[in-house]
Amino acid sequence: MSTLLLIESSVRQRDSVSRQLSEEFVAQWRQANPGGRVLNRDLAREPLPHLDADLLGGWMKPAVEQSAAEQAALARSDQLIEELLAADVLVLGAPMYNFAIPSTLKAWLDHVLRAGVTFKYTEQGPRGLLQGKRAYVLTARGGVYAGGPLDQQEPYLRQALGFIGIDDVQFVHAEGLNMGGDSAAQGLARARARLAEIA
Repeated sequence: MSTLLLIESSVRQRDSVSRQLSEEFVAQWRQANPGGRVLNRDLAREPLPHLDADLLGGWMKPAVEQSAAEQAALARSDQLIEELLAADVLVLGAPMYNFAIPSTLKAWLDHVLRAGVTFKYTEQGPRGLLQGKRAYVLTARGGVYAGGPLDQQEPYLRQALGFIGIDDVQFVHAEGLNMGGDSAAQGLARARARLAEIA
């Protein structure tokens, strides 16, 4: 049975383009995988703490030396990684905020990029441990940035996911959503056409 993990990060519940795209992707994926399972984590409704000393302590200290807060941080990281390990397909809903990903999505990455668990250091350098997974990143952007110097989302997410071994990553960009005229409708139509190709 195939499993899809959906990570939503838009702070908007209504009228969120990235959520519209992820909803359409999941619906198409369910049609293609009728026995599949979907795990959903909404980082806007349930934001994760940012990387802090408790999480680092939970990762680095022996269990007998951990405080209650460090144990709780470790358990939270373990749960998030278990969800990721269980998934064959990862879908990230990632609106662009101030040229980058939402800070809540960065916090999720900080919890799951974990030495010895999702990657390890070798004599040849770091090696990702999550090979064989596919990822789709569905973005929503007010302007047009894909392929340009101001696009800090796609290069960063490719690097972060590749670092843990997820190299098969496809992006669907809904762009020009705040540029006036027909740009929003055209940007969303192009994104939906791309979505239909890959989902």
